[in-house]
Amino acid sequence: MKETDNIARISVCPRCGQTYHGRPAVSRADGRTQLCPDSGTREALESIGVDGKEQEQILEAIHRCYGRHGQD
Repeated sequence: MKETDNIARISVCPRCGQTYHGRPAVSRADGRTQLCPDSGTREALESIGVDGKEQEQILEAIHRCYGRHGQD
C-alpha cells in the first residue's frame, strides 16, 4: 500500500459542487464520472421515480443513521 492511500482525498462533486472525501459513487449517466455519495444516491432514486422532496427526506434519514450532517 502506498503512503498516500491512507490520506483522505478531498474531491468536489461535479453534479452538486459539494466537497466530499471517501469512496465516490459512479454516475449512472456515463458509468465513469465520480460523484459524491449523496449525488450517487440522488441519481439512483431518480432512476426509480422518487421526487426531489422525498430524496431529501431519504438522505436526511441516511445522514441521521450514519452520523453525517453534511458532505465535508
